Amino acid sequence: MLAVPEMGLQGLYSGSSPERSPVPSPPGSPRTQESCGIAPLTPSQSPKPEARAPQQAPFSVVVAIDFGTTSSGYAFSFASDPEAIHMMRKWEGGDPGVAHQKTPTCLLLTPEGAFHSFGYTARDYYHDLDPEEARDWLYFEKFKMKIHSATDLTLKTQLEAVNGKKMPALEVFAHALRFFKEHALQELRDQCPSLPEKDTVRWVLTVPAIWKQPAKQFMREAAYLAGLVSREDAEQLLIALEPEAASVYCRKLRLHQLVDLSSRAPGSGRLGERRSIDSSFRQAREQLRRSRHSRTFLVESGVGELWAEMQAGDRYVVADCGGGTVDLTVHQLEQPHGTLKELYKASGGPCGAVGVDLAFEQLLGRIFGEDFIATFKRQRPAAWVDLTIAFEACKRTAGPHHAGALNISLPFSFIDFYRKQRGHNVETALRRSSVNFVKWSSQGMLRMSCEAMNDLFQPMVSGIIQHIEALLARPEVQGVKLLFLVGGFAESAVLQHAVQAALGARGLRVVVPHDVGLTILKGAVLFGQAPGVVRVRRSPLTYGVGVLNRFVAGRHPPDKLLVRDGRRWCTDVFERFVAAEQSVALGEEVLRSYCPARPGQRRVLINLYCCAAEDARFITDPGVRKCGALSLELEPAEGGPHAAGAPPSRREIRTAMQFGDTEIKVTAVDVSTNRSVRAAIDFLSN
Repeated sequence: MLAVPEMGLQGLYSGSSPERSPVPSPPGSPRTQESCGIAPLTPSQSPKPEARAPQQAPFSVVVAIDFGTTSSGYAFSFASDPEAIHMMRKWEGGDPGVAHQKTPTCLLLTPEGAFHSFGYTARDYYHDLDPEEARDWLYFEKFKMKIHSATDLTLKTQLEAVNGKKMPALEVFAHALRFFKEHALQELRDQCPSLPEKDTVRWVLTVPAIWKQPAKQFMREAAYLAGLVSREDAEQLLIALEPEAASVYCRKLRLHQLVDLSSRAPGSGRLGERRSIDSSFRQAREQLRRSRHSRTFLVESGVGELWAEMQAGDRYVVADCGGGTVDLTVHQLEQPHGTLKELYKASGGPCGAVGVDLAFEQLLGRIFGEDFIATFKRQRPAAWVDLTIAFEACKRTAGPHHAGALNISLPFSFIDFYRKQRGHNVETALRRSSVNFVKWSSQGMLRMSCEAMNDLFQPMVSGIIQHIEALLARPEVQGVKLLFLVGGFAESAVLQHAVQAALGARGLRVVVPHDVGLTILKGAVLFGQAPGVVRVRRSPLTYGVGVLNRFVAGRHPPDKLLVRDGRRWCTDVFERFVAAEQSVALGEEVLRSYCPARPGQRRVLINLYCCAAEDARFITDPGVRKCGALSLELEPAEGGPHAAGAPPSRREIRTAMQFGDTEIKVTAVDVSTNRSVRAAIDFLSN
């Protein structure tokens, strides 16, 4: 079948069939762009995808940055000892009872917009500012979710600081990444003064697996702006999907580094003895020791005890419960090297710990009035941050079997501001409100019952369980017996208890790593050392381009008919590169060849379309949308002038797209010269 991109009808096709002969380019062809005329050199049917091992760039150390919604941090390991993961230095400041291996995702900029501080330092400095002075400073917190929720994300997207002032999101993220870069490089220099500066570091940035391509590209652009890597050395930066990173780390763990939630002492809310994992796998371990084949698998894969006791082909789910999202992936363990195969596309949604914070804010609005809370946040932003810190400390102590009420300290400025605004005190507001499960204590605290606190968790916890149950109902993931609960929100006893109660009864073993809050960060380091560990992924969407095909009466709708120079074309045909939920191996390539429509053309732009459906026929079908553009930058064609009357030789540009990595990648070659052509896919241009 003949297929011609809609931006031009001139093309060259391999083979001698008349149906694949060159087609003259009619004037006024629809959707023709002056600089974008192209035509494929191959029929619309894709050639068999080629698998090619990705080329690894040289590096001495991997530095991973886990950029989280509520907390962030970095870790690293040297190529000479890749599994010896070094956590970042302990941070100054912090909260009582909270481990400080990571720091809050808080950024403070001066009134002029210059970088001041990040993390605990930023939060504490902002908190100590005079209320009037604080209104001029730009304080950002929990801003990662803005990238996930933005439906029209571009490089010009703005973020709003606590005081209401706006700043380009790209600059905000770049400030944060630059902070981590400088700290990490200084620590590396202190540990290894002889480490060369250039081409030394492979950087890894973590993002949720459910993030779409524009958000991933946005993080890469922020990394360029922050100076982590240059565009010329783009391969020195990897984007790691958070649940994948957790999976890579969990496969290295030993039994004593895991907690099986089914072993909790009934009714206690505390972790019981971890006999469940040890006893349930003891027999499997003995069987493996008697099997020569399994011993080979154990030695060659380098996986931990738990994974050595799993058979090749066993399946498991990783639920990354973070501050902003729940991110689910399901993997299958493969022989002989312990590589991983994704069985279903990444799923999840905005069911993170920040949802509990929003529920608390809504509760305050019911008690004191939504208008007052909005005014207080705007006019006393530092005091509002102080209140959120107090709630965070209380939230971390919540549990299904917590005894006694929970106390949340109200800042004096809140109490004073309310009295001046309303003319009565907060105790009166509590008595008058319809909220009867929150009381006032003479120590200046809100007293909340455990049941009330647990109710604040319920919408997010229920959402997480629903996402997991929906995934387990998929036919592709039948037979899963193991669920890893990871991420910062997974530290919550409320969430752990609810997930175990809902899913344990159906025979699913729910396991939590001891260092649950650092699982993604450590896994990202391991992923950076061996990015090929996830061998097969599932495409989350269907991707393709719009083309013209020969019009076939009875098969093509009449309204798609285009007649030019006596030829009948069907317009808006969706030529698919990869289908939603299709398995794609790492390094597998989808090949297409294009011919510039005009001699001397220097740039080719090809619109890309995507949709969730697998069977879309036209780019005008419901759900199909333009999602990006493939750009090819061409050098002047070589060779002298053509003989009189001879048509100019057509120029073939062969593109190779990869959909099996964490980002969609493209390379291109000028076939006539065998030289690389600068190729890129822009998902932020819409």
